[in-house]
Amino acid sequence: MTKTTGMGFSRRSILKTSAAAAVIGAARALLPSGAFAAGAGPEVAGLKLGFIALTDAAPLIIAKEKGLFDKYGLTGVEVLKQASWGATRDNLVLGGEANGIDGAHILTPMPYLISAGKVTQNNVPVPMSIVARLNLDSQGISVAKEYAGTGVGLDASKLKEAFAAKKAAGNEIKVAMTFPGGTHDLWIRYWLAAGGIDPDKDVSTIVVPPPQMVANMKVGNMDAFCVGEPWNEQLVNQGIGFTACTTGELWKGHPEKALGLRSDWIEKNPNAAKALMMAVIEAQIWADSMDNKEEMAAILGKRQWFNVPPKDVAGRLKGNINYGNGRMEENTGLEMKFFKDHASYPFKSHDTWFLTENIRWGKFSADTDIKALVDKVNREDIWRAAAADLGLAAADIPTSTSRGVETFFDGKVFDPENPKAYLDSLTIKAGA
Repeated sequence: MTKTTGMGFSRRSILKTSAAAAVIGAARALLPSGAFAAGAGPEVAGLKLGFIALTDAAPLIIAKEKGLFDKYGLTGVEVLKQASWGATRDNLVLGGEANGIDGAHILTPMPYLISAGKVTQNNVPVPMSIVARLNLDSQGISVAKEYAGTGVGLDASKLKEAFAAKKAAGNEIKVAMTFPGGTHDLWIRYWLAAGGIDPDKDVSTIVVPPPQMVANMKVGNMDAFCVGEPWNEQLVNQGIGFTACTTGELWKGHPEKALGLRSDWIEKNPNAAKALMMAVIEAQIWADSMDNKEEMAAILGKRQWFNVPPKDVAGRLKGNINYGNGRMEENTGLEMKFFKDHASYPFKSHDTWFLTENIRWGKFSADTDIKALVDKVNREDIWRAAAADLGLAAADIPTSTSRGVETFFDGKVFDPENPKAYLDSLTIKAGA
């Protein structure tokens, strides 16, 4: 028997439909007064959410385009493009009432870095909360065409000789990521270090906003970069460089972006926070359907969102990867996951890994109380409340805040109950 949601239609029908408007229309017909007709409605009609032009912002964009925020009583939500992760941080610090933003599609470590005052002006903490994960997988590590002959892929050690020769000739090796301590910084550091390349000593890491990655590699400003889609795919489509690996090859099913909100906004608007979460979860379910990928690529490609050709978005959305070095893979299972495999739920164990990696690279001190910080920032309880009101199937709601032990491509193992053992197993790290 198909699980029926509290909205009167089966979850399976959401996943299978290619006409989301019909589903949403049916739900509205069943609940003409909105999702909160039987209880307290949202305290405010809207909020300001930031996003960067990256495919993993799709849940916010789809929720806006498909009227899902409106459906849950949030008729005034603005989804506002940010120029960079630094700009996202600055606007979160300002807050929506001061012409900034109330929340954002964000790199998972950033709410921790902002809450701890690690990346704010004068190191002033601004309490932030994570209420959902927006996606798993589908970031990429791209390399300039000049390194195609090295055969570099998942094994970064194949770059060691070429990098050493370039440095010996007096040239700086530049490796770009999107924000210090953010996910892309951590992925490319992990990849380099696993190949015996010290990201602090053997290369220079630089910060480049995601939409500017391709243009910067085109003019020779960098040797490699890590960023989300569609920029790795666009690089390949323009013949400028190639994908060494996707991040799902480093850690299959890895957490990536989060939905972060200012904690004071949640405190003032708890019902609105739950309504927001309900809209986003429904958008994630829609985004996961293969039947919707082409429409989604067309939506994301629009000028007000990414302003790119839909073909730069579509391939990797489906798990079809042209690496740009002669390697073509179909149906890889490395597509971006928005809802399946518990993609939407913000596991505390995953936040624990991000904090541990940021201790590894010196962004947090070794004596950081990881558990206390995760318990403060991670608001998985809001996700659970929204899931309950949506009537999600029990199988779609994790029974634990931990996904358990994680294993990486190089055989390293992370046990969230023992972060120190993981750190001790790593050879290359800050100060080593």
